[in-house]
Amino acid sequence: MLVAPSILSADFGKLAEDVKAICKGGCDFVHVDVMDGHFVPNLTIGPVVVEAVSKAATKPLDIHLMVENNSFFVDLFAPLKPEFISFHIEEEKHPHRLVQKIRGLGIRPAITLNPHTPPEAIEFLLGDIDMVLLMSVNPGFGGQKFIASVIERAQRLKVLIEKRNPQCLIEVDGGVNDQNVKALKAAGVDVVVAGSFVYKHPEGIETAISALK
Repeated sequence: MLVAPSILSADFGKLAEDVKAICKGGCDFVHVDVMDGHFVPNLTIGPVVVEAVSKAATKPLDIHLMVENNSFFVDLFAPLKPEFISFHIEEEKHPHRLVQKIRGLGIRPAITLNPHTPPEAIEFLLGDIDMVLLMSVNPGFGGQKFIASVIERAQRLKVLIEKRNPQCLIEVDGGVNDQNVKALKAAGVDVVVAGSFVYKHPEGIETAISALK
């Protein structure tokens, strides 16, 4: 299992230190939640802060856009050369065009699905993307309870991926911990995002990441 800790749960007063800690602790990606206060009722960070994150990180960035006007935000963050940029299908009128744009910028495109969105909604985009992010909470805030129906959604998505693009990864974000990670793996999930579990684990960051792996 690949692990992408969410810096949303980090201490922003010592953000560089907390980013270095997850990289040293064995993470595979640094998950960056970008929220605009419109698509979701929360406002997080812009490119100036994410640039500082990228300088502190020794692992690739995985940028998750929870925004309106996706193309504008892709332009903002593309110069930081993240590994992935994911956008919500619910907010994008021209997803195929945006996927092409992200790919053209040398970044791996990914699409995010809210808890209510069926995997079949993106079946004909799977051949053009490198990852699907399934939300297992409602987007906008950290620390929410895991929505168990994501297991079935992952299983259904895996079937579609095997048919359309076997190289495409499945990522799950929200409420992930050492109690549900095995079920996610069995459902075909490749990458888990975990914020609270990693940063607030009583035995520390490295133990938390190891438990998920």
